[in-house]
Amino acid sequence: MKRDSLLKGRFSLLKDSKTNFIQVTIGVCVRNCAGLIREAIESIMAQDFPHEFMEVIFVNDGSSDDTLSIIESYVPKMDMFVKVFHQEWRGLGAARNVVVDNAKGKYIIWVDGDMRLSKNFVKKQVDYMEKNPSVGIGKGMYGMCAQPSLVGTLENMEFAATNFTRKEKPHLLPLGTGGSIYRVEAIRQVSGFDPRIRGSGEDMDAEYRVRKAGWTLGVSEAVFYEKRRKTWGSLWKEYFWHGRSVFYFLRKDRRIFYPSKFWPPIVLATEFFRVAEAYRLTHSKVALLLPMHYIFKRTAWFYGFLKGLIDHTKYFKG
Repeated sequence: MKRDSLLKGRFSLLKDSKTNFIQVTIGVCVRNCAGLIREAIESIMAQDFPHEFMEVIFVNDGSSDDTLSIIESYVPKMDMFVKVFHQEWRGLGAARNVVVDNAKGKYIIWVDGDMRLSKNFVKKQVDYMEKNPSVGIGKGMYGMCAQPSLVGTLENMEFAATNFTRKEKPHLLPLGTGGSIYRVEAIRQVSGFDPRIRGSGEDMDAEYRVRKAGWTLGVSEAVFYEKRRKTWGSLWKEYFWHGRSVFYFLRKDRRIFYPSKFWPPIVLATEFFRVAEAYRLTHSKVALLLPMHYIFKRTAWFYGFLKGLIDHTKYFKG
């Protein structure tokens, strides 16, 4: 049975239904992104890739704000094929599978609600995959952009500073779905995303299975931008959530997760490189705060991981 037959809510197919010549599908899976989604949609509409070869699939995963109505207000303005799905909250794994199951394109580019694409992003991503047929997943590069707070600036610096590492050794760091292009053949070969993953980490799991199936990972020159967290409290919640989610992977398959990257000498060497690279990119002394920023995030991650362990233990004892 098709996964989309399990959807509850509305489904809209807008524009023409003759989509046999679609080359790339833009997958936008969002929940409560009313404050940011406009910029993401407008950056999709501004792409210099031929719009007649593109389709956009929106999946509104149980938003309680105006996300869905904002999406629907943009649909008549979009000169490309558009599908809008609305469902009760089922999590990222299930939401991304809606896109995988309904994509008409050869590739899927994942755009998050807090992202903005450079004008040639889709073109560069598609060109990269066409030139590298063994690549199953290709990541774009994080760009530097103005952030509303110190914590957002540090987070932006850290991700931009990892571009070089990801490009040289894409298997060492999770690529993530946002800003990545997936070969539809590859993700369907491994049966899509794990729908049991309701929190974060559906990307790490999918990357592991795609690599295990014989595909490679890569990084292109396409640039995208993200709006980062505004407060230390929201950053703590985000990484607590990530840590709690990772515990699921250890129960599923320990090989998905690499605990060696938390070994102190590796952490110190990595952070030294990030500070140097971030300073090179920005010429800002704020980069010197990156080690403190990293310790804060990893402490939140660790407590989240412990919470996952405690919940798991209570479940089996109870």
